[in-house]
Amino acid sequence: MEFKGFSEKTLPFLESIRKNNNKEWFEVHRKEYEEYILEPSRAFVEEFGEHLQALEPTINFSPKINKSLYRIYRDTRRMGAIKVPLKHRIGVIFWQGAGKRMQSSSFYFHFSPDELYVAVGVRWFEKPMLDAFREYIKDDVRRAGLDTVLASIRAKGYTHLEKGYKRYPRGFNADMPHADLSLYKGMATYKILDPHLIEDGEKFIDTLYKIYEDMLPLQQLMYEVSLRVKED
Repeated sequence: MEFKGFSEKTLPFLESIRKNNNKEWFEVHRKEYEEYILEPSRAFVEEFGEHLQALEPTINFSPKINKSLYRIYRDTRRMGAIKVPLKHRIGVIFWQGAGKRMQSSSFYFHFSPDELYVAVGVRWFEKPMLDAFREYIKDDVRRAGLDTVLASIRAKGYTHLEKGYKRYPRGFNADMPHADLSLYKGMATYKILDPHLIEDGEKFIDTLYKIYEDMLPLQQLMYEVSLRVKED
């Protein structure tokens, strides 16, 4: 199936989910979910995954739920989870490496009636990835390299995550050049766009490819970090 863009009805349907967030409503409208979201998402993953392989030949993608696609239902059992059962935000991920998809350096985006959010990197670190990241940036040269990558990304108009910790972890101190890099809980860059871009298939693909090409240095650096992860 060729990807021609998402329907003009996709964003209004997501708004309807937000206003009618219950399983009974969704089951009545499941066919619309498949037509406006699931089927074009699968077509997009197949087509854009091949484009991304020109940037990163080892990128992973699969047009399946719990692979490049996410479940529409939330896990409301987790502590602190949002308690409404359905997501009105649709995410897609292309990940690199053999680890968990959310703990691998990834090309990611999500869209909702409010925004199109395009990102690269790892948005939050679980402990194995956090340990690998801190070990990686203990080296002065690698730390300076990451700082240079982030400066280049900012110069191109992109944003990166803000620091999440206030105290330096063991092995870092304020006298070290770029020591503030150790204060991050995740390392990713992103850009927020008009969500209606998803409705123009060719423009959507071209825009994402250009953004991901700009962000590629951080993707590659974070993939290098992921290769250092030591699982428990």
